Amino acid sequence: MQVNDEIIDKLSNLTKLTFNPQEKVAIKSDLEKILNFMEKLNELDTTGVEPLIYINEDVNVVRADEVHYPISKEAALMNAPLKNADYIKVPKFVKGTKY
Repeated sequence: MQVNDEIIDKLSNLTKLTFNPQEKVAIKSDLEKILNFMEKLNELDTTGVEPLIYINEDVNVVRADEVHYPISKEAALMNAPLKNADYIKVPKFVKGTKY
């Protein structure tokens, strides 16, 4: 496919960009390189090649929804600097609000 000024102007209009003549020449060159590369890819024999939709073949692999406690309450409270029987105490961090 040959890229001409008409195509560049149409792309300019679609993208709402304006190009000076030097930029048009550079864009034309870049588009021709891209299109030539795509034509080169069209030469490849892809018979028997399945389209790649997903990277791996696993479908909806999810873990079982099981409740487990990786750390016990006693172990969590053991490292807390301030605590009572069941909770970790933290300093008040809301300042200046009155209810």
